[in-house]
Amino acid sequence: MALKDITLGQYFPGDSPVHRLDPRTKLLITILYIVALFLAKGPAAYLVLIAVLGAYIAVSRVRLKALFKGLRPILILIIFTALLNLFYTSGQVLWQWGFLKITVEGLWSALFMVLRIVLLICCTFLLTYTTSPIMLTDGLENLLGPLKKLKLPIHELAMMMSIALRFIPTLIEETDKIMSAQRARGADFDTGNLVQRAKALIPILIPLFISAFRRADELAVSMECRCYHGGEGRTHLRQLRYRAADWMFLCMGLVLCVGVWLLRRLAL
Repeated sequence: MALKDITLGQYFPGDSPVHRLDPRTKLLITILYIVALFLAKGPAAYLVLIAVLGAYIAVSRVRLKALFKGLRPILILIIFTALLNLFYTSGQVLWQWGFLKITVEGLWSALFMVLRIVLLICCTFLLTYTTSPIMLTDGLENLLGPLKKLKLPIHELAMMMSIALRFIPTLIEETDKIMSAQRARGADFDTGNLVQRAKALIPILIPLFISAFRRADELAVSMECRCYHGGEGRTHLRQLRYRAADWMFLCMGLVLCVGVWLLRRLAL
């Protein structure tokens, strides 16, 4: 797996209906989809969730290749989770060898767990793929605005999240450059046991941390030079407004949650 396969935090500019949605709408839709995902139980509910996500991807015009590319880094986690559910779920035994056994319930559990992880990651990736970090910060700050009455630093929290998402691709690119430079000097990161591979990462981590701290210091200096003092008295270039499309998507999200809950009650 190449580091360039990690697409978390990247934004793909576009002019699709999803790109034009209010960032608050996209945040709420993502939350509603995750709630529906954890309410889902049974094939019918998962088929509905897959169909809804497929339609959302089609409307957003995000390439499936980009989504599948983002799934590669967690492929081992998905396989490991599937195997745990496959071999350690009790029920009607289909095959057994020693302490390992495959049950009918284990097959369904592994399938549903894999689907849940994949759908969860795809819906969160769509949020960052179709929303710029600045708009995401503004939307999150606006949604959490009522918590300011409790003296919580909402603007600072939203800004930190935005900066973290913004610098994930930068740090990945920096890591790739450092690894290429170390390989040119004869470093080997692919052979040896686990301890040897961990030791081989030290020449990467040290310059990476130095570079990250340097970037953080430069960012702090640049923000101070621009007289940044937090959210107090701050104006926005783009004012957030709900439109008809936003209300339509929010209603669809609520209908999805209610529909999945009903399917769960009917045990379909």
